[in-house]
Amino acid sequence: MSLFRKKDLSAMLAQAEDGGKGLKRTLGAGNLVALGVGAIIGAGLFVRTAAAASEAAGPAVTLSFIVAAIGCAFAGLCYAEFAAMIPISGSAYAYSYVTMGEMVAWIIGWALIMEYALGAATVSIAWSEYLNSLFGGRIPYEWSHSPFESITDAAGVLHHGIMNAPALIILLMLTLLLIKGTQESAIVNAIIVFIKVAIVIIFIFIGWRFIDPANHTPYMIPADAPGHEAFRKHGWGGVLGGAAIVFFAFIGFDAVSTAAQEAKNPKRDMPIGIIGSLIVCTILYVLFSYVLTGVANWKEFSLAGKEASVAYAIEHHMPGFLWLATAVKIGILAGFSSVILVMLMGQSRVFYSMANDGLLPKVFSDLHPKYRTPYKSNWILFVFVGAFAAFVPGSVAGDLTSFGTLFAFILVSGGIWLLRRSDPITPRPFKTPLVPLVPILGIIVCGAMISQLDPQTLLVAFGWMALGLVVYFIYGRKHSNLNK
Repeated sequence: MSLFRKKDLSAMLAQAEDGGKGLKRTLGAGNLVALGVGAIIGAGLFVRTAAAASEAAGPAVTLSFIVAAIGCAFAGLCYAEFAAMIPISGSAYAYSYVTMGEMVAWIIGWALIMEYALGAATVSIAWSEYLNSLFGGRIPYEWSHSPFESITDAAGVLHHGIMNAPALIILLMLTLLLIKGTQESAIVNAIIVFIKVAIVIIFIFIGWRFIDPANHTPYMIPADAPGHEAFRKHGWGGVLGGAAIVFFAFIGFDAVSTAAQEAKNPKRDMPIGIIGSLIVCTILYVLFSYVLTGVANWKEFSLAGKEASVAYAIEHHMPGFLWLATAVKIGILAGFSSVILVMLMGQSRVFYSMANDGLLPKVFSDLHPKYRTPYKSNWILFVFVGAFAAFVPGSVAGDLTSFGTLFAFILVSGGIWLLRRSDPITPRPFKTPLVPLVPILGIIVCGAMISQLDPQTLLVAFGWMALGLVVYFIYGRKHSNLNK
């Protein structure tokens, strides 16, 4: 049996038209744009912006966002063609199965666990941090941090984390919502998106008056800055390194493609949802990061305010607007909730597709008899993501999420090029422009950002991928529907 046997495109298109037996088609173009914005604006903006500024890019984190957005734009155009052409849940996994074969599809499906599942874990940890900030640090350190984290308080007492309980609680609440139904989840998400976008705009509008031009000089971190001697920590190298960090902020737009099988008119609405959410968020990201690094100096984020950077900047550099700091914390909590919601939804849909193909046990594709949602997959995912969120530090999960996302983008970009050559006849409601130039540029930009990730992160990521291959050869290859 070939490791690169491909799923028949016509069979996959027939699967998308499931006669009402599968996932319920309830989402319009507006719902899809809101899903994308809901997933994109979250921890990446409110947490990773400060991290990228202090660790690599300085004020030039605005350029990091532009570099990351360019990579996303190339990949997004490829996603849009696939999603309109093959309107089925599964995202990059499903597209790879048609273009590059089963083993590549399995690898990308396994990598998507790093994107969606670990993405949900990372944001739930950030949610916990902001909740504690809102409560003035009154949640005990032991019950809001992982066992691998510790801190010495002002009295010299050492505290060790036990588990991150708030992160676990928010994951449980959103899992229950997803089981209830996609339409209900989309309505809640749309309300949350409106709140958090309003808060981002308010911060940009008010914060603009408090920008100190000195904080933007020099715009890039100089090579002689202490602790920034490495290539990826200063100058243009720092911009690239920053792009790899903030890339986590863009993972939401491809989550839109996992909902293709639940879109009312996927051929028209999927490209709108993917590209529309990407454009809206990129504009907000560049403006937001410019204001944040202008209000507070980038060096401050390496010492304080990294977890709750926006609230920190308001409290210390925007006198008279303490109410805004509280509003920001509440809005960010709501915003993080929508990110987690879309990540959990995306992962369960990838599992659903893989189980339908026989590569995962059937339990992952079992639908609720009333709500027609993959409820068993949602519960299994809650256990996995909850364990990660409760017991692993957020920084580890965040970098692994970036790797999974970039890897998916590379394969989707390559897949468009391959499918144009192997199957030029199948109708394409949306066509990626300038093929093969756009896919090649997507591969190059995303590959460059992978190269700038921390070496330890890359080692763990490749270890995870190796584990995935073991699972494939033990279970997936033997149980694949293509064997029948």
